[in-house]
Amino acid sequence: MSGKIVQNVFIAQCYQQNRQFGTQYQRDSRAPYLRTLPPFRGGKLAWTGISSMQMRNLSKYQSGFVNRGTVYCNAASSATAVPSLDKADFLKLQNGSDIRGVAVAGVEGEPVSLTEPVTEAIAAAFAAWLLDKKKVDASRRLKVSIGYDSRISAQMLQDAVSRGIAGAGLDVVQYGLASTPAMFNSTLTEYKAILCPVDGAIMITASHLPYNRNGFKFFTNAGGLGKADIKDILERAADIYSNFLTEGYSGKKASASVQKVDYMAVYTSDLVKAVRKAAGNIEKPLEGFHIIVDAGNGAGGFFAAKVLEPLGAITSGSQFLEPDGMFPNHIPNPEDKVAMKAITQAVLDNKADLGIIFDTDVDRSAAVDSTGREFNRNRLIALVSAIVLEEHPGTTIVTDSVTSDGLTSFIEKKLGGKHHRFKRGYKNVIDEAMRLNSVGEESYLAIETSGHGALKENHWLDDGAYLMVKLLNKLASARASGRDDGSKVLTDLVEGLEEPAIAVELRLKINNSHPDLKGGSFRDYGEAVLKHLEDSIASDPKLQKAPVNYEGVRVSGLGGWFLLRLSLHDPVLPLNIEAPSREDAVKLGLEVAAAVKKFPALDTSALDKFVQPQ
Repeated sequence: MSGKIVQNVFIAQCYQQNRQFGTQYQRDSRAPYLRTLPPFRGGKLAWTGISSMQMRNLSKYQSGFVNRGTVYCNAASSATAVPSLDKADFLKLQNGSDIRGVAVAGVEGEPVSLTEPVTEAIAAAFAAWLLDKKKVDASRRLKVSIGYDSRISAQMLQDAVSRGIAGAGLDVVQYGLASTPAMFNSTLTEYKAILCPVDGAIMITASHLPYNRNGFKFFTNAGGLGKADIKDILERAADIYSNFLTEGYSGKKASASVQKVDYMAVYTSDLVKAVRKAAGNIEKPLEGFHIIVDAGNGAGGFFAAKVLEPLGAITSGSQFLEPDGMFPNHIPNPEDKVAMKAITQAVLDNKADLGIIFDTDVDRSAAVDSTGREFNRNRLIALVSAIVLEEHPGTTIVTDSVTSDGLTSFIEKKLGGKHHRFKRGYKNVIDEAMRLNSVGEESYLAIETSGHGALKENHWLDDGAYLMVKLLNKLASARASGRDDGSKVLTDLVEGLEEPAIAVELRLKINNSHPDLKGGSFRDYGEAVLKHLEDSIASDPKLQKAPVNYEGVRVSGLGGWFLLRLSLHDPVLPLNIEAPSREDAVKLGLEVAAAVKKFPALDTSALDKFVQPQ
């Protein structure tokens, strides 16, 4: 029998069910960081199926955490037949510059798409892509690091990814529970004792999506891969997978070229050093500050014990730090109202100075001051912009398309910077900031309302932990200069930001099967809707189209603004409206409703409901 370590349980690949085995992770004494990571924890799991051994949840969302899962297995030990998939099936897994799919069975209408064979093929395809890009001497073996967030399918996918990479002749370095930013950093870190830098990195994550989803983000030292790269990898994966169809799929464990490293210890140490440096190399610059962390049971729980406490901060009251891929308390998402309410309440209940919240894989974050005021979306952008513009006066701040007019006024009139509003999508925003720098327009910050924020000083990496370090730097430096009023130093930085009384996002869905599409794509139909809206606005003196706009149709008037755009990936036209009153917001909504009513394939029910008298 061959085994896999999953959920701190040794699972034999056998035909018997209901057999539970236990094991402890073994430590490796080769170097301080070359050791096996703490056990992965989460809800109780079951392994089902013959070929892909997918996990499914056996219990309701659980508030507790288990060290040992209860598992069932039913897997063949020899080559197994795999379902037929073609290139189109693989390309459906693309989500912009990421890969995402369903990894856990059990949700009706959501069949598993990230099986072990599919995952192994994708990993092997990334290895082939990396070999082509690096063009290294044949005598040097490339290294790829692999990390994952708290999702219940993480270990199974890590095993499959490891097989794909090792099978292609590359060395595998497993980090275990990690953050997305740490994975990119592993391609930059110069530290031979922990096998860094690696040549490529793979993060297994699906951000804030439900427990049954998972996916992959890929990095080299040049940054995250782009859309074209992901398409290339998926096409290669389809060809590799076709070999499984003809030769059979064995799912053999990865070779001896797999090593385990505690890279998060190095990553968190660097964050601590950054705060100390900002405070004049004081050992505990946050001593006396009470800072609460809400990790939402994702991968960000390290921030309390590994970053804040070494800096002297009090972290009592921090919550949901234990990784649990069922996310039993709230969605790990700084844009989610329930999540923000949870961290806000924790700050108020504990009379803390500051609250910090992360998404599942820690590439997004938000904060809450001591009064319960939230720093997310436009307010977080305003805060970080204020900090960056103190350091780099006059620089350009690049944001996504749904930022407010009030933010533009704040950045340009109050802070003396330039606001460059671009497209939705964190990669779009980051790439645009890099482009501006390449043509001579200085930009030090690219940040999206979702909480993705990247700084030039941090290699243009959208790192939620580093973004919070910028806030901690401000607290620490203010304390060092004699100021002792807690998070008020942050609150004061956004004074003067005009915020709308009403801000809504309504989603107008396109029915792909509606005859009005006339066989065309939803994208063509959506573009036709936008063109018609643009033409309608041109004849209305009350409304003014934005003179510079990179996405959709943005219009100001009636004291507010609206933006109708086509979703990056889905048959949806999101409509954002901001206004000083509900009455003005409804007027803007009615303008849009009148223009789009001639498109019967467009579901306007959300808009219709919004404009109804209350």
